[in-house]
Amino acid sequence: MSETHGKFIWCELMTPDTSAAAKFYSSVVGWTTSEMKMEGMPPYTIFEANGIGVAGLMEFPGELEGKGIPPNWTGYVDVDDVDQSAKDFAANGGSVRRPPEDIPAIGRFAVVADPGGAVLCIMTPAPMEKPMPELAFDAPGNIGWHELYAGNGKDAVSFYSKLFGWTKDSEMDMGPMGVYYLFARNGRQIGGMMTKPDNMPMPFWCYYFIVPAIDAAIERVTSGGGKVVHGPMEVPGGSWIIQATDPQGAFFCLVAPKR
Repeated sequence: MSETHGKFIWCELMTPDTSAAAKFYSSVVGWTTSEMKMEGMPPYTIFEANGIGVAGLMEFPGELEGKGIPPNWTGYVDVDDVDQSAKDFAANGGSVRRPPEDIPAIGRFAVVADPGGAVLCIMTPAPMEKPMPELAFDAPGNIGWHELYAGNGKDAVSFYSKLFGWTKDSEMDMGPMGVYYLFARNGRQIGGMMTKPDNMPMPFWCYYFIVPAIDAAIERVTSGGGKVVHGPMEVPGGSWIIQATDPQGAFFCLVAPKR
C-alpha cells in the first residue's frame, strides 16, 4: 500500500435541490462555493474552506430515484488501484454497486459497499503535476471525523483494516449501545465504528464537519430549515457534536472544539 492508500480525500452530497443545499451548508459550515464544469456533464459545485476544496455537491441522479436511497453524503477513499480494490471488496464479502469508470482529468472511481451494506466511493486520482493544497486536519470547514454505523462493528474494523490498512486505535464500551471502535490511519485517529442501533434502517457512513462553536451552528441549522436529531453532546476529548438532517433530508454531523 502506498502512502495515500486508505486516505479519505473527498466528501460528496447528492441532493434534489443543489441551490438550496449550497446556501444551507455555506451558512451552517461557513463554506464558500465555486462551480466546476465538465463537457457532457451537469455543473458540479465545490464547497471550499479558505479557498481549498473539501467537498462536492451534485444533483441527485435520476437513475437512483425510486430506489429507496435518500439524499446523502458519501465519502471517497484513495486507493492505489481502484479496479483491484473493487475486486477486493467483493472477494471479502462486500459488493460493487457501480463498476470502476473514469472521470476525465479527475481519476477512476467505483461505488462499493462493505459486508454490512454501508456505501463508499473508492478512487484512484489522476496524476497531478503538483499536489492539491489541503486544510489543516482540525481546521474549520474540514471533515474532522468519519463514523460508520456498521452491520457489525467488530467485523467492520477487521474488514477495513484488510482493505485500507486502517488500524484499531482503541475501543470504548458504551453499555447498551455496544462497543465504539476508534480507528486510525498512519497513527492518527480519523474516525469510529460501531454496530448500528436497531432503529437505524441500514448501515451507513456519516461525516462530521468542523465548525468553531456548536451552539451557534445549531442556530444556523434550525434557522436554515434543518433539524437536529441528536445532541448537542460532549464527547471524550472535550469536543461537542450534533447529528442533523438538512432541509432535503440528507444526514450530516457537526463537531466543534467548544459549546
